[in-house]
Amino acid sequence: MCIPGEPVLRDSRAPMYNVPLLIQGLDAPAAGQVRFERRDPVSGVTASAAAAASVADAHAAVNAAAAAFPGWSSVAPTERRAVLNRFADRLAERAPEFARAMAAETGAVPMWAHFNCRLAAEMLREAGAMVTQIGGELIPSGKAGQMAMAVRQPAGVCLGIAPWNAPVILAVRAVAMPLACGNTVVLKGAEMCPMTHWLVADTARQAGLPPGVLNLVSNAPADAPSIVESLIAHPAVRRVNFTGSTRVGRQVAEICARHLKRSLLELGGKAPPVVLDDADLDAAAQAAAFGAFMNQGQICMSTERIVVDAAVADAFVDKLAARTRSLRAGPPGTEGCVLGAMISRSAVDRVRAMVEDALRKGATLVTGGEAEGAVMQPLLLDHLTPAMQLYRDECFGPVAGVVRVHSVEEAITVANDTDYGLSAAVFGRDVNRAMAVARQIDTGICHINSATVQDEPQMPFGGVKASGWGRFGGRAAIDEFTELRWMTLQTEPAHYPF
Repeated sequence: MCIPGEPVLRDSRAPMYNVPLLIQGLDAPAAGQVRFERRDPVSGVTASAAAAASVADAHAAVNAAAAAFPGWSSVAPTERRAVLNRFADRLAERAPEFARAMAAETGAVPMWAHFNCRLAAEMLREAGAMVTQIGGELIPSGKAGQMAMAVRQPAGVCLGIAPWNAPVILAVRAVAMPLACGNTVVLKGAEMCPMTHWLVADTARQAGLPPGVLNLVSNAPADAPSIVESLIAHPAVRRVNFTGSTRVGRQVAEICARHLKRSLLELGGKAPPVVLDDADLDAAAQAAAFGAFMNQGQICMSTERIVVDAAVADAFVDKLAARTRSLRAGPPGTEGCVLGAMISRSAVDRVRAMVEDALRKGATLVTGGEAEGAVMQPLLLDHLTPAMQLYRDECFGPVAGVVRVHSVEEAITVANDTDYGLSAAVFGRDVNRAMAVARQIDTGICHINSATVQDEPQMPFGGVKASGWGRFGGRAAIDEFTELRWMTLQTEPAHYPF
């Protein structure tokens, strides 16, 4: 058995990690020593063997968080800030460790891993800056001699459920603002990257977060439904945040509703950039290539359906095709490959089936799409129509498709012709017109003359429709992770009718 966090080379391609639970500040095996394996998506070699928590283990994690809550919630804001800043510093220092784990577990290239660590560290520092912004207000009272206040205070134990696709960013996002607000946390890691998520919790421990304030639970894939339900149902859990697919998000929302638990959901997307007839086509093509192919399109904000005015569509497609051909995907660390592997070979098969459906129904393959195992080259399609699965369903792969339209009104209609509503973009030199179009696109996020894939820790991040509800980031997240209470102070004798 290897030491947690220390890779043991099984062959020249992939390390194997032994991943424990982290409860009450201590590494622990699951009940009965049960473990599950995560395999490297490229080589198939076991990347990590992780503790497969039981329901009893999950409850132990919540109980540890509940026991730690009175102490952490009473810690001075400046001390919470100091811990979060140390967490950020230590996470940045451990970026090479995260990069090795992400390559082995998710097929991520070093660039994506190091970006994850940089943005996650910024999120922690932004959360630290928020600790003194958790305020309240005095409200004029109609009762004589009474001072009335609206007061924000920590909610209690928060459950964070993080996915695999941006594992450091999204695990940190699940815990940073809850901790800043004085809550304690149970992080349920993703089955696809247990070592990466253990590193996040271990880094918090190294930064001096007190025992029990952040606990980590990992579980075998087959046990996910029972573990999630048991965590949400635990009486001490007061808030739930989930980032992942819309399908699973609906299930999380239903469980939360049954138990009257407030949830924050950031779910799937189908981000539509709209390219108007006066757009800077070079800038639009560059942004579309980045938005479509970064991390193999495995980002909730990924550019999938590009809505282009027919007057400039031929020129735009030519420019985007040239950029697509310049990008190569390969196993992490392969020279000349800025893109890595997809999460699994089955994910490649799913994406290629969607592409084949589009081609059968009249789409044109412009370039790309070759695949070997879990590695798929970026692909560009033209002439998508509503009859195609790629037009409507989230692809979550390195595929960009062009929909041609003949007016601004049609562009807006097509952009909104989706169940999703997370991110969008509009490209046009007439900024006033572009802004008017952006206002009519039904998404939680929209960028003018910039890519659909963007994130900054101080911004209100979230979607509408099937992309979820609530907002991560900055001041908006304070509302998600605190209780707003009405409190009064009677300063002179009160008068009652009897």
